[in-house]
Amino acid sequence: MRQYELVAVLNSEEDQFKAGKVAVADLLAQFKAAEVKEDDMGDRPLAYPISKKVRAHYMLYRMSMEPTAIVTLERAIKLSPSILKHLVVKIEE
Repeated sequence: MRQYELVAVLNSEEDQFKAGKVAVADLLAQFKAAEVKEDDMGDRPLAYPISKKVRAHYMLYRMSMEPTAIVTLERAIKLSPSILKHLVVKIEE
């Protein structure tokens, strides 16, 4: 298993933010992510509007996953309407 970081940009409205957090947690559980650490980076203004939103809530997740599961995880994240943007990177040790 390799270490990865996922930054998820979620809607900043309270109910949609909670739905986005639940969606990300469900996806990580579905794709068998281990040692998941969640870090709330807060509500910030966006550099450019995304889906007509000018503010968003950033969440950082650190986890261990199989490399083959990353592609399908990213595809599932793209299909989730509650996640505005995302970035997955491998942590070099």
